[in-house]
Amino acid sequence: MLLPTPEPGPDAARDWVRTHLGDLCRDEPEPSPAFRGGQTAADAALAGLDVTGYAARRNEVAPRERRGATRLSPWIRYGLIDLPTAWAAAADAPPRDRTKFRDELAWQEYARHLYARVGTRMSAALRDAPARETRAWDEPWPSDMACIKACTTELHTDGWLVNQTRMWMSSQWTVRAGAEWTAGEDEFFVHLLDGSRAANRLGWQGTIGSGTGKAYGFSRWQVRKRAPGICGTCALSHDCPIEQWPAASDAPRPDPRPEREPLLRTDPDPERTAGPSEPVLDGDPSAVWLTAESLGDADPALAAHPGLPAVFVFDEPLLRRLNLSGKRLVFLAETLADLATRREVRVHRGVVRAELGQEPVAVTFAPVPGFRRLHTDVRCAEVHPWRWLYRPHTGPVSSFSAWRKGLPRVRSGR
Repeated sequence: MLLPTPEPGPDAARDWVRTHLGDLCRDEPEPSPAFRGGQTAADAALAGLDVTGYAARRNEVAPRERRGATRLSPWIRYGLIDLPTAWAAAADAPPRDRTKFRDELAWQEYARHLYARVGTRMSAALRDAPARETRAWDEPWPSDMACIKACTTELHTDGWLVNQTRMWMSSQWTVRAGAEWTAGEDEFFVHLLDGSRAANRLGWQGTIGSGTGKAYGFSRWQVRKRAPGICGTCALSHDCPIEQWPAASDAPRPDPRPEREPLLRTDPDPERTAGPSEPVLDGDPSAVWLTAESLGDADPALAAHPGLPAVFVFDEPLLRRLNLSGKRLVFLAETLADLATRREVRVHRGVVRAELGQEPVAVTFAPVPGFRRLHTDVRCAEVHPWRWLYRPHTGPVSSFSAWRKGLPRVRSGR
């Protein structure tokens, strides 16, 4: 089904989503008050990037003016800012802050390498038995805890959280409440504008100690350090359920030497994982097919064909299954509307292969299982390389440190 192209602006994007995609959302579509979709917003955020103090302040939570997080992740997730561009943008930052910022970009790249290699088996690839407390919790994220309430409000309203509060919430869900981590990861994925199965899933597994055997313990100490003042507003201030460190458990700890998935140790086909290193040509495209992984103006297929229309398909079966928050779809609508101010954009809703039909398209390889399934059903006249920060290697990806040992020792730029 060909849809009208969204008009620029958050209100127009909200109305467009309500009209054309509202039945696929779990809530009433609204724009995030904290982030705008689109290349224009991404470029402004990157132009204003200043990572001075990032190493010391990236985990600060409250008040918000103390935070040192860059807030680039929603645009990075959709390829509006790619990792090599973000890496280069920090070239002149103070050395300690530059190193920490680039370490976080490298962690994002590791998550992509792991997901590209292991795919949907990522959930089971690393051992994932969380430690559990003995006390019972009525809900994994108790609404009477001021620290958790503040986090859930920001998640549901803005669609974003700093890394520290992501760790608080995932630890509370699993280590404290003993709830199944995949359900919590799904709840994050539904609401986070930067939600991806690669980084989001890896973050949750890291919190419960998958691959290391050491879970992250959430306690009042972290709240007092990172968000001073919140405890004073809490009805449980004098009977805090996280006053002490999480209780030890007799539950089995994760195995720090995961052996269940052979691909964690080595990749027999790194070229398949990484995608082409040069454009693969098989005809003349009449349009550029954009995926949700790469919506930026610098998308290689888009950049190679400035005169061709861009085509995006809202995958109806997938979106019906995911049942995402409307914030995420509004962000995408804003992004497409912004792109349409510079070139022709065609927006469809339906089954991808049916909507694209036999039209020859140029597309950029995406390192996710869905792309591998879909692109064989689409007439791809050109497949362009993904812009990796580091091209995937054959070595182990069982942990960030193991993966990093297989990388080139020096990347261009200071």
